[in-house]
Amino acid sequence: MASKQLRCLPTLDLTSENLKPDSSSWIATCDDVRNALEEYGCFVAIYDQISSELSSAMVTCLTDLLSLPTETKVQNLSSNKYFGHVAPNTLFPLYESIGIKGVNTPEGTRTFTDLMWPSGNDDFRKTLLWYAKQASELEQLIKRMVFQSYGVLRSCDSHLDDDAYSYTLRGTKYTSPKLNESNIGLQIHTDKTFLTVLEQNEVNGLEVETKNGEWIAFENKPSSFVIIAGDAFMAWSNGRIHTPYHRVVMHAGSKVRYSITIKSYKNGMVQTPEELVDDEHPLQFEDFDHLGYTKLSNIADQGSPHERFAKYYSQLLAKPIKI
Repeated sequence: MASKQLRCLPTLDLTSENLKPDSSSWIATCDDVRNALEEYGCFVAIYDQISSELSSAMVTCLTDLLSLPTETKVQNLSSNKYFGHVAPNTLFPLYESIGIKGVNTPEGTRTFTDLMWPSGNDDFRKTLLWYAKQASELEQLIKRMVFQSYGVLRSCDSHLDDDAYSYTLRGTKYTSPKLNESNIGLQIHTDKTFLTVLEQNEVNGLEVETKNGEWIAFENKPSSFVIIAGDAFMAWSNGRIHTPYHRVVMHAGSKVRYSITIKSYKNGMVQTPEELVDDEHPLQFEDFDHLGYTKLSNIADQGSPHERFAKYYSQLLAKPIKI
């Protein structure tokens, strides 16, 4: 893959002025969102509904969380590697991450907080829940805008139900490389999500590959969130939406980078709307269980998304999946 760097990621204004339903600015912005996801698989959203104070408080919470003893953090167990704790290792010594399931629900945040702080930590729990609710609203807004632009909002309204998706917050810490140490914070990958909403502190490092193999570095600005389409959104769209390869590259002497991602997973089956299937766009993906796709062994980070789906379907036919 090429390593040349070029232009910035597309930036879209999702502030309140452009979000009045059925206005000309709303319709145009919906189309801009869809076009950005089709061409790049991601974009930078300028969004003012999550305050800078809340974002700063969340980074502080993440710093406190990842400063806990390792023996505490490893209690966050999961059979799915996307939901548990990942410690620095020989392959990726700069990377540490922890997932919090059901993060937009009081039950999910309380269960996790009590696991990490048995004596309680109300400040952490309340900040986590409020941030997750706000960020999941942004994720739902993006879906609604895409559905509107494709003309499938009515047939896909069930995707916008409160219980249609599960949300996981993943907090990640990246340190700077030491002498003769790799500067790769996180390897090249696509997300297995439906959508990912990413926010970070002031330390850059995220890079996204374009369709022609060039790399774009994300330059962080206030009130900016990176929206990244996952494999499941690509499949739902019958291949129209692009799911981009991306990575994190750190530089010697840089400060610690903290990133916060809200990752959405469709509960149950994902089905391509019939409106997106025609003679020019024959059906590429059969219905699939989203969480089942993320859990099947040996597909997580191997091959392209299309190759992973092919392996998913072949394993699905070979044996039943227990979710």
